[in-house]
Amino acid sequence: MFRPTHPHHPARRRWLAGAGAALLTGAGSALQTVSAQPRPQPGAQPAPSKAPPAQASPLLTRAIPSSGELLPRVGLGSWITFNVGRDPAALEACAQVVQAFFAAGGRLIDSSPMYGSAQPTIGHALARLKHPAALFSAEKVWVGDAERGPAQMEASRAFWGVPRFDLMQVHNLLAWQQHLPRLLAMKAAGQLRYVGISTSEGRRHAELEQIMRTQPIDFVQLTYNPLDRAAEQRLLPLAQERGIAVLVNRPFREGALLDTLLRHPLPGWATELGCDGWAQVVLKFIVSHPAVTCAIPATRQVAHVQQNLGAARGAMPDAGLRAQMAADMAAL
Repeated sequence: MFRPTHPHHPARRRWLAGAGAALLTGAGSALQTVSAQPRPQPGAQPAPSKAPPAQASPLLTRAIPSSGELLPRVGLGSWITFNVGRDPAALEACAQVVQAFFAAGGRLIDSSPMYGSAQPTIGHALARLKHPAALFSAEKVWVGDAERGPAQMEASRAFWGVPRFDLMQVHNLLAWQQHLPRLLAMKAAGQLRYVGISTSEGRRHAELEQIMRTQPIDFVQLTYNPLDRAAEQRLLPLAQERGIAVLVNRPFREGALLDTLLRHPLPGWATELGCDGWAQVVLKFIVSHPAVTCAIPATRQVAHVQQNLGAARGAMPDAGLRAQMAADMAAL
């Protein structure tokens, strides 16, 4: 289970107060790899960013191994932030986030029946946008009684207002032995494009590994960030070996990681990566791992979604710098 926090997280508000409302991006249009060279210590202040507007360069992508289809490396989650009920102001805020997400080149939106009213909130936003063709819809089935799975998935589809989902995942491995055969049959019948499984619980990694080794899934969704790195040991290498796309949830630990990082100035290497804030630092660390297809941070603020997508532009760290980034952030 995820740990709920307030959707307008104070860590990100503090960042906005210092950075303003400008669109935040990476360091240029061409993909670069920044190496671990002698650099300022973590306490050093970065130079002012000269990054171009978000629209100046396309989002960097990764291929889904089972098909070769390209996805931007940063998507949009909906846990907590889109659970707004029928509140008109909150629905409008979410619709604006979705609009900004697509305007900046985003594609993948992820949700679940577990996420309260997030599904109808997404449907409201998509209807406002007349269902953009770029959408890559990622949903989950989350019910212990597998016979209720089809009805739940149909209800989810109706909430979104889409003809079919691109990806259906078994949420938190619940009754996966029963759900997966049905999802694979739906894929074969053209009712889904991809099949996956998800968890946010480190204690389920052994079971997740078993599924990845034995089942013909296209996607796995798991938790990975600079402090939660257990997936590096077996799951991420296994995903590469087996040709499984990886979605990353909880990139900011629901804001707790940013709470810690925002007490400190950006390191010098953040400037080399074109990062204007800690959120971009964390996301670049995640999506630069060669096994990761897409990270899915959630937000209800337009400036945040623009900042998050900026992490999928410009320079990316190489393996040496990624190791330094992880060590520096773990020490803060």
